Amino acid sequence: MEKTKFDIDNENQWCPGCGNFSILKSMKNAFITLDLEPRDLLLVSGIGQAGKLPNYLACNMLHGLHGRALALATGAKIANHNINIIVNSGDGDCYGEGGNHFLAAIRRNIDITLLVHNNQIYGLTKGQASPTSALGMKTKNQNHGTISNAFNPIATALALGAGFIGQGFSGNMQQLTHLIVEAINYPGFSMIDIYQPCVSFNKINTHAWYKSRVFDLKDSGHDYSDFKKALQLVHNKNHQIPTGIIYKSPGIPFHERLDVLKNQPLVEYSFNAAQLEKTLGIAQFDKGDNQ
Repeated sequence: MEKTKFDIDNENQWCPGCGNFSILKSMKNAFITLDLEPRDLLLVSGIGQAGKLPNYLACNMLHGLHGRALALATGAKIANHNINIIVNSGDGDCYGEGGNHFLAAIRRNIDITLLVHNNQIYGLTKGQASPTSALGMKTKNQNHGTISNAFNPIATALALGAGFIGQGFSGNMQQLTHLIVEAINYPGFSMIDIYQPCVSFNKINTHAWYKSRVFDLKDSGHDYSDFKKALQLVHNKNHQIPTGIIYKSPGIPFHERLDVLKNQPLVEYSFNAAQLEKTLGIAQFDKGDNQ
């Protein structure tokens, strides 16, 4: 197979058959489709199998603590809104430990793309129930079955006003590549919840299980600008999984809401020590004024 400018020789640590391989390939295809260079990208991730993905791509990368990827990505985007920022996170990393950051990123409409590797289990820590595990699912820790309802990230994102929401499946790389391209091109917060199998620790939501349930929204004539229909889609009770663009609506990204960022990226401003001291009141404290 011909190597691309995004390939790197790091040894891969994922289990054979893991859906992350398809997500990685889809990301490469999307970057090539968009004619991006490694220098144009910053990949941010937290902890988990999904968090390893930036190690397998040639680009700028930043690893953070468990659940903190979106917080780091927010800071990076505020500093330089001209760089494309992609966050790779797992269902536990993003919707569990990182739940509040997920909510804040949507509300701020930070111009970043969030890719959530949703295998409905904690894979890195060996198979505990995650926020998206189904009610009653039995795991090594929840041997009598989970007692919490599964978190619905798409419905939550819709309720909070997210402007671009997609749902993908690692088994359909052509569609997933297209979704990633569309998400990166969207000016504002964009997210794709990507269903994928965990071949080692989730023996219920397998590749075959997904294949029998996913369907492409393009085949159903879905209008992704219709908010009510989008809500109905993600609250379906027939256990079918819609894939494609769930909802898309224009909005004002965070860096265009502030004049200081709208005019130019923060990194291009010159450092003004005197102004900083004035703002922080350092001069007053130096004079012993504790008020």
